[in-house]
Amino acid sequence: MTDMISSLPPVSEMMRDCGLEPKKQFGQNFLFDLNLTGRIARSVPNIDTTTVIEIGPGPAGLTRAILLAGARRVFAIEKDKTTEPILSRVVAASDGRLSVIYDDALHVDCNAQAPDGYAICANLPYNVGTELFVRWIISAARGAKIKSMTLMFQREVARRITANVGDSEYGRLSVLTSLIADACILFDVPNTAFVPRPKVQSSVVQVIPNIDKIRVLGDVARVEKLTALLFGHRRKMIRGIMPGVDWNKFGLNGTERAEELSPEIFSKIAQFL
Repeated sequence: MTDMISSLPPVSEMMRDCGLEPKKQFGQNFLFDLNLTGRIARSVPNIDTTTVIEIGPGPAGLTRAILLAGARRVFAIEKDKTTEPILSRVVAASDGRLSVIYDDALHVDCNAQAPDGYAICANLPYNVGTELFVRWIISAARGAKIKSMTLMFQREVARRITANVGDSEYGRLSVLTSLIADACILFDVPNTAFVPRPKVQSSVVQVIPNIDKIRVLGDVARVEKLTALLFGHRRKMIRGIMPGVDWNKFGLNGTERAEELSPEIFSKIAQFL
C-alpha cells in the first residue's frame, strides 16, 4: 500500500499542475522536504497501531509521510477546498486509510472521529496553532483519548509550551502543559524549509498526556482561569491582582509575580479558591 503513495508525483509538481499556491489568510506555509516530513511522521509514537489526525494538510506533504510511516488510519482536516484535487489523489492511493474532512479545525470534534484514541500530527497554521493546542490540552485533561501530539509551531511558541518556571518564556502555556502532559522540543526546523519562507523559525514539539498528572489536577477550568488572570497582569504582584487571599496558605507572601509560581502552586491555588 505504501508503493501507491511513493509513486505519486512530487508535491511541488502536483501543486503546479493544480495551480495551487499557499494562502496567507489560512496561515499556510508548506513543507516539501521529504527528510523533514518523514522525520516528523516517524516521531509519532506507535504510529503503526495508531489513528492519526492531521490539521491543515494542504498539498499533503506531511500526510504522505504519515501514511508512509505506517499510520493505521488518518483523518486530515482541511479548511481550504482548493486543495481537493491533490488530496483526492492521495486518498485514492491510501488504500482506504486516509479520509479528508473539509472544515475549520476549530469546529471539528476530533474525539468523534476516533473515539478509541488518536495521535495528532500537524504542521499547524500559524494563525490558529496556539488556540488549537490549548483546546487539545484541556480536552486531554477532561478525558479525551489523545495519545500524543507531534506538532510544528513557531519556535517562540514551542519554547513557551516547554518552558520551566524561571525561564523567560514561562507562561500560561507552560503551566497548562506541565500540569497535564510531558512535553519536549524534538528538533528545530529552519524557515528555509518552507514555501513561502516565513520570517520566523519553527520547532517540532511532542506532548504526551500524562494520566497520573491528570488524576491529581482537579478542575482544569479553574487552572485555566487562574493562569489567564495572573499572566494577564504578569508584571504585577499577585496580591495586587487578587486582594484578600491568604497567600501564606500556599507558602507565599503575595509579593510574587505569576512568572515565579510553579505549575503545582497554580494548581493548589486554583483548587482552593
